Amino acid sequence: QVQLVESGGGLVQTGNSLRLSCAASGRPVRRSDMAWFRQVPGKERVFVAAIDWSDSTYYADSVKGRFTISRDNAKNMMYLQMNSLKPDDTAVYYCAADPRSIAYRYLASGYDYWGQGTQVTVSS
Repeated sequence: QVQLVESGGGLVQTGNSLRLSCAASGRPVRRSDMAWFRQVPGKERVFVAAIDWSDSTYYADSVKGRFTISRDNAKNMMYLQMNSLKPDDTAVYYCAADPRSIAYRYLASGYDYWGQGTQVTVSS
């Protein structure tokens, strides 16, 4: 079992930055494939970024070059550094852990463990 808690969301202006944090408990994060997803009302939860057990990283095209996923094994934390934010980045952001397989890495349906979400709002 893994428990996940996100923090760091907020209201920012276009072009600014935010860093989201995901605190994990129940298992060391270094053993887990983890990811960030985001969701806007009325739409499905979509992939943002992932980091696997070897620290390889994966990004949605829409955030590549602007967002960086990382983790601190000593603190059992995962992060999402978001730069050059745009209004289209407005969403609730969720961290997730343990996809059922590599094939599910990019699919919300493939993850069993989720945080409660943190709201990010980017004003124009």
